Amino acid sequence: MAGTGSQPPSSASSRPVPPGAARPQPVAPLRKPPQVLMIRKDEPPAPPAPSAESPEPALAPQAPSPAAAAPVRAPARTPERSGDDLFDLGAMEGLTMADLLGPDPGRQRPAKTAPAATSQAVAATARSVDDFDFDEEAFLAALDDHEPHGTTGEVVRGTVIGLESDGIYVDIGGKAPGFMPKKECGLGVITNLKERFPKGLEVEVLVTREQNADGMVTISARALALRQSWEKVRQLEKEGKVVQVKVNGFNRGGITCDLEGLRGFIPRSQLQEGENHEALVGKTLGAAFLEVNPETKKLVLSEKKAATAALFQNLEVGQLVEGQVVSIKPYGLFIDLGGVSGLLHQSAITGGQLRDLREVFGQGDRVQALITELDPGRGRIALNTALLEGQPGELLIDRDKVMAEAADRANRARSVLRQQEQGAG
Repeated sequence: MAGTGSQPPSSASSRPVPPGAARPQPVAPLRKPPQVLMIRKDEPPAPPAPSAESPEPALAPQAPSPAAAAPVRAPARTPERSGDDLFDLGAMEGLTMADLLGPDPGRQRPAKTAPAATSQAVAATARSVDDFDFDEEAFLAALDDHEPHGTTGEVVRGTVIGLESDGIYVDIGGKAPGFMPKKECGLGVITNLKERFPKGLEVEVLVTREQNADGMVTISARALALRQSWEKVRQLEKEGKVVQVKVNGFNRGGITCDLEGLRGFIPRSQLQEGENHEALVGKTLGAAFLEVNPETKKLVLSEKKAATAALFQNLEVGQLVEGQVVSIKPYGLFIDLGGVSGLLHQSAITGGQLRDLREVFGQGDRVQALITELDPGRGRIALNTALLEGQPGELLIDRDKVMAEAADRANRARSVLRQQEQGAG
């Protein structure tokens, strides 16, 4: 029959078609995508595939795939390391990039060396500090530039180098000048900074705040003056000195005064004229110290105590004084020396065995004694009559004779006191 060999029969054509129905169109058979193989004319023939006897290993393992077994129009080519080679697309199925590139000939494992050889190599490549360009002077100078200069509470000297409306700049030797605010330039009110602090003036200041990020520190002449004033006042108190103060104000409790730039206070009870203390403003009074406390900034004075302190200024150790017994206590006698009282302790009355204090002196008796200790700060005076005895217990036997010869015996007693002071020293 005609046409039997031209087209293969299909399942659609073998089915009967009802009358009047449209005949189905023939379906084209499925075709595989064409495989393109490019062959370079100038390329030498492919080398034969390695056999089992060949010592050279395969460059890259190939996974088996169905495409490898299918017939192709040209023989398959063995892949090489060159990137110009083209592979069969079917043969590349399932391969990774590492399989395609193969082992890297450039990355070879280094050969093991002996420990001695390794240490010699390291020693050969090691460099000492002397091999580098190291400037010790420049290094130390850099450290000095970054070293903090001026700590809080430190007293430093500097030179005025600049003035502003709110303060002055002082060169204190740091990488940046110190700044002193106007209110810290001194005690009291300073109206003209230019006259008070001309350029080039050397000043002594106190560091009140350490350097900031710019290296500048805050300094104060006022804080240093206040510190020095408190130190001076404490020394005056220790010595029991009487100071002259000027009254500059008053309140209900007393009066205020100025002493060494510090604000002092005198209670009404410590004034000679406490009933009319308002009238004392502007006057100068003599005063002694009751309390000196720099931490709490309390400075309390007394006009009444000044009279007592004035007497201490006229007294000294080894001096012979005369007074009256005003009080008898179990531990000794209190002697009024004319405004101040001295203590004649029971151990300093006589060198003999004393059973009762009244065996030697009674209430209201006149007594001559040597001063052995002075404490102006606490207002204490220590007296001694035993040093006036020619022999221990002489006062118990003949008190009047000892008192009559007290002036001559005092000279001998002073030498004894000096020897005791030298021995204690």
